[in-house]
Amino acid sequence: MREEMSRRELAELRRTQQKPRSPSGWGLFLALWYLAFYRPVITESHLRRKNMEFLFIRFSAWQYAGCDKLWAGLVTTLCDSVRHHFGALPLSVYHVMGARPRFASGFSQKEWVLKTGTCLRLGGLLLILAAGLAVLLVALLVPGLKDHRVLKVVGSAVASLSGSSLVLGIFSVLKNLVVSEKKKIERLTNSDRFASQLGFMSKVRSEVEVLVDFLAFMEIFERRRLRVVLEITSLDVCYPEKVAGVLNAINTLLSDANTPFIFILAVDPSVIVPCLEQTSCMKGLADNGYLYLNRTVTLPFSIPAMGARSRLRCLEAAVQTREDLMYRIITGNVERRRAKCQGAPEAPSRHQADAEAVRCIHEAFRCLHDGADPLSRYLPANAAHLRRIVNTIPVTLRLLLHRASGAGTPAPRAAAAWVVLANQWPCRLSWVLQCLEDSWQSQPAADLGTRTLWSIFQENVGELSALQKPLHNVLSLDEDPELFQTFLATDFPFTAHDARAFLGVTVNLDHSIRHKMGLLRGLDRLQ
Repeated sequence: MREEMSRRELAELRRTQQKPRSPSGWGLFLALWYLAFYRPVITESHLRRKNMEFLFIRFSAWQYAGCDKLWAGLVTTLCDSVRHHFGALPLSVYHVMGARPRFASGFSQKEWVLKTGTCLRLGGLLLILAAGLAVLLVALLVPGLKDHRVLKVVGSAVASLSGSSLVLGIFSVLKNLVVSEKKKIERLTNSDRFASQLGFMSKVRSEVEVLVDFLAFMEIFERRRLRVVLEITSLDVCYPEKVAGVLNAINTLLSDANTPFIFILAVDPSVIVPCLEQTSCMKGLADNGYLYLNRTVTLPFSIPAMGARSRLRCLEAAVQTREDLMYRIITGNVERRRAKCQGAPEAPSRHQADAEAVRCIHEAFRCLHDGADPLSRYLPANAAHLRRIVNTIPVTLRLLLHRASGAGTPAPRAAAAWVVLANQWPCRLSWVLQCLEDSWQSQPAADLGTRTLWSIFQENVGELSALQKPLHNVLSLDEDPELFQTFLATDFPFTAHDARAFLGVTVNLDHSIRHKMGLLRGLDRLQ
């Protein structure tokens, strides 16, 4: 993501010849000036900007597992990280004087509009303060008017009223500077009346909305898009109620269409799903945790089984953490530096690889849009499922191209069909893959490459029917069984060889389903 951020920054600089701004150094004074006296406007040119800055936030749920409301820890971490990144002063000034960005009317390219009302009020207060001070000074210093009490009272009253308004504004900024959003939410959660506090969620929501508006303001000031990336880990070691609370908080933060948040949820579904099914949040979803996850996650990425090379890399990384072997890291760095100085051969052009990937992705999407192509008949009617397919196809094709390494370019249409198959019938496809894996393990010398997946499914469908009760929730994820037969038997007769090629890049299939099937199948055979 950082590489993509740098690439977009350079491309936008070449396109517009405008450097992005930063709220640090002299840029801080400029940001405060705009915060106080200008309203940001979202123009067409701003919407065309492609450069982007990612603000990465790590949230370990285990660190907050002891608190009553784990989701409150998520929100406070978000607020505190944004405050730390941009500084406390700009956010405090925005709380008091900031204005929400509004969309431009017509084709205006003016990104800042003077806040006339604020300027008039401030100018009026300063004018009244100056007048009051002048009257007070005249009453105190002019010899003939020293005993004139009325002028003293009027001057002091006018100066006090106008000055108190300015002091009140400065006090509000200082208060927000000292009392952060994190402290406000923690104060609410620590209250004895927390459980019965009316409007608690609305207060938290209002703090988040101010944060979102502030990020939109900083987008226009910095001349680039801003995205807050929250990486959530260790959620699968928390209690079920807290797991559901964090997922509900994620859905709440993502409820706005223009929200600047990206959540990376690193969890084990085989642990999370039972946690969700034990809580009350599953009411209305037939107590099926898989359905809840499918409606929450818009880009699933199930990490495949670790290969031999990956295991060796992990072993090497583990060995290098030993203090008595740290010299190997230093030696490796010296060797890399020496190779760089001597001029190592360049890797294949990344631009060419990216162009080939874009070509394959466009071809795959053309197949989905082609009404004459049989693949279009299997697309889901659900918008969320359709978005999952659209998000997954580019990832799958890029992984296929990366793994191909000169052995031939995979067919984009076949890759798109495989993604649709994994999305529409995850249970049946997992069953076929598990049967294939068991056959490969029990008969390594057997040639299964030419056998179709449909023939393997027909051969083992009786065993799947016997396990229908323990697999009820997983089976409910599948779409029409007759369409599954038409898909594999007629339109896309994938073979065992195809399954082996696609298995390593199948990121939209929950591999915990297959592992559960393998366990149930082994127990059934023992009986």
